Amino acid sequence: MHFLEFCVMNNIFEEVKDNRLPCDSYAMGSKHPFYHKLKVNYKRNRKQDCTELLDAVAADFCYQDCQNEYWHPEEFSLLYGTRLWQQSSPSQRIILNQLYWVAYYSQIISAEIATIFFNQTSAAGLYAQEDFRLVCDTLDLESSQERAHINAFKIICERVEASLFGRRIFSYPMRSPFSETMIFADTNRLKSWWKKVQLHCFGLLSSDNTFLACQYFTVRGLRTLNGKIVQHQLSRYYQNYVDKNQVPIPSKISYYHFLDESFHFNSSTIISQDVINCLPKPTKFEKMVANLGIRGCQKDHYHFSVAINGIFWYDPALYSAIYQVLTSNIFGMDSREAKEIMLACFTTESEGLYRSYNTHKEAVESYKVYIESLDYIWPSNREMSLMSSNSIDKYLAVQKRLFSKWEKNHENL
Repeated sequence: MHFLEFCVMNNIFEEVKDNRLPCDSYAMGSKHPFYHKLKVNYKRNRKQDCTELLDAVAADFCYQDCQNEYWHPEEFSLLYGTRLWQQSSPSQRIILNQLYWVAYYSQIISAEIATIFFNQTSAAGLYAQEDFRLVCDTLDLESSQERAHINAFKIICERVEASLFGRRIFSYPMRSPFSETMIFADTNRLKSWWKKVQLHCFGLLSSDNTFLACQYFTVRGLRTLNGKIVQHQLSRYYQNYVDKNQVPIPSKISYYHFLDESFHFNSSTIISQDVINCLPKPTKFEKMVANLGIRGCQKDHYHFSVAINGIFWYDPALYSAIYQVLTSNIFGMDSREAKEIMLACFTTESEGLYRSYNTHKEAVESYKVYIESLDYIWPSNREMSLMSSNSIDKYLAVQKRLFSKWEKNHENL
C-alpha cells in the first residue's frame, strides 16, 4: 500500500470542505479551514506521541537478544538482489538485513538533526504574524520527538556496529545541522563548504520571512515523502508480527518512528500548501529562493543506490564502507574477493538495482504530485527534470568508471 493511501484510509489528512475565505493577510484564526486541519493533526500527534515508548525500548536494547532475526522485510537488506545477496548464507543475510537498518537510520539521524534546527528558524519566521502559536507548538512537539528518534537510532546503530565490527562504518558522532545532509554524497570540500554557506543563508532568511518559513516545509515534505513511503513498509514488519512481545526492538523503533513521522508529514503538507496560500504573493526574490531549495532537493535525490534501496546515496562514496563490511569477520573475504564481488554488485544489472531505480521513479512521481498545486514553481522543478534524468545506463556508466579508479587507488589493500 502506498504511503499516501495509508494516510487517507486512516483519516490522517483531515477532510475540510472547500469553503476557504479570502486571505488578504496571514492570520491563524479558527475561521480558516487550515487551522482546523493543523489543530486536529497536533492533537492527534500529542495523543499518540511515541517518545516514552522509544526511550524505553532503546534503553532495553541488547544486540545479542535479536542478532539472529530479521528486523524488517527481507527485501530491505544491504545489497539485496545482488551477487553478494545470492551467495550469502542465511546468517549473513540476516546481518545484511540488520545493516540496512543501521545504514538507513544513520541517514535519518542526519536529516532529523537538520530538521530540528530549521523547525526553529521557520517558527521564528512566523513570530511577527498573528496567532502563530499553533504552528510553533506543533514544531516544538515535532522537534522533541526528533530528539527521541535520534537518541534511539544512535543507541541501536552504535551498539550493532561495535558488536559486529568494533568500529563505525555507517554511523558517526553527532554532527552540525549545516553538515552535508546526505551521508554518502557526490561531494568534496568545496561543495560541502558551499552547501554549508547556503544552509546558513537560508536559516537567516527563513527566520525573518514568513513565506520562506512556510516554504521550507515544501522542501521538508519533498525530502521526507520517499522516506515515509519506505518507512511505511518497514513499519509493517512490526504490524504483521504475530507475537508483539517478541518483536525485535529495532522493528518496534521503526514502527514508533513511522507513527510520529506520519503526523510530521501532515504538518509539512498543511503549512506548505494551505497556510502558505493565505500569504501575500511571493516576490521574485522569494520565488527564486524557494525554487533553488527545491532544485537542491532534486540534486540531493538525483542518485539511487544499489546498496540501500530507498536512500539516494552516491554509491562511489560507499565503496570503502562496503569493502570494510566484506573484509570483516562476518564475510571473511580477502581483498581480491571483496573487490570482485563489489565489481559485480555495483557495475552490473541486478534485481537490487532495478528495485532501487523503481523506488527512485516512484519518488519522482510523488514529488510532482506534492507540488502540483503551488503556482510559484519553476517548470524544471514541477517536472522534476533533473532528478528524473538519471537512469540505469547512467548509473552503470558512472560505477564502471569510478570503481576502476577506486580499485587502482586501493591496490595495496
